[in-house]
Amino acid sequence: MSPKTLKSGAILIADAHCAPWRTHFLEFLHALDSGEIVTPQLILMGDVFDMLYGPITRTYRYNTEGIELINRLSSKLEIIYLEGNHDFLLEKVFPNIHVFTRQQQPLVLEYEGKKVALSHGDSAMGMGYEIYTALIRSPLVLGILRAIDTIGGGFIVSWLERQMKRKSHCRTIEHFESLIEKRLNRLSLDSIDILIEGHFHQNCAFDFPRFHYINVGAFACNERYFTVQSMQNKPLVYEAVFRKEPL
Repeated sequence: MSPKTLKSGAILIADAHCAPWRTHFLEFLHALDSGEIVTPQLILMGDVFDMLYGPITRTYRYNTEGIELINRLSSKLEIIYLEGNHDFLLEKVFPNIHVFTRQQQPLVLEYEGKKVALSHGDSAMGMGYEIYTALIRSPLVLGILRAIDTIGGGFIVSWLERQMKRKSHCRTIEHFESLIEKRLNRLSLDSIDILIEGHFHQNCAFDFPRFHYINVGAFACNERYFTVQSMQNKPLVYEAVFRKEPL
């Protein structure tokens, strides 16, 4: 059954980009598993892993510990996974959690009489991106790439790894508010009160005429995560930092 409610005390994490060269998210999962951090609901908002593609089993070896921890945690708390552009086709990887594909987002949940929409954030990005994202999720395309990668000794995944290591996740996007407003005008979001997204790593919020917008910061940048709190004269989400020293 699909979740209907955003729970008080829920934790939201976006863009951890977990990988063998970036393991702080694994430490966070261990803190949840040990009870050091407690939450009734964990919402993973996409790009949690730097490379995790359901049909490409070679990407599992980068993420075995994280996959096992999330599956173990699913027996203790409700976990919602909004697939991103770095982690998708995950239903079989995480059989006991709620996985929402890009097409199923935003996920709209009720909280204190408000409708809160949750999305990874890579929607309405233009025709070129739509074609790209459809291709990379195609079972046929992924099957061909998997075969080529296997025959070539894993050179495709190795090339992707090198690209991911070079990528910076902590840059500021200029004129972000106006860019987001133009993008969201192309979406039908009139029946919601709050929209929360990741993907852009900006850690900011705006009031638009139709709803309040929150772009949560990336866990990959200073290990930010966000806790849902009562909205009485306060923001919906409270920012916390898992580890106090900067990355």
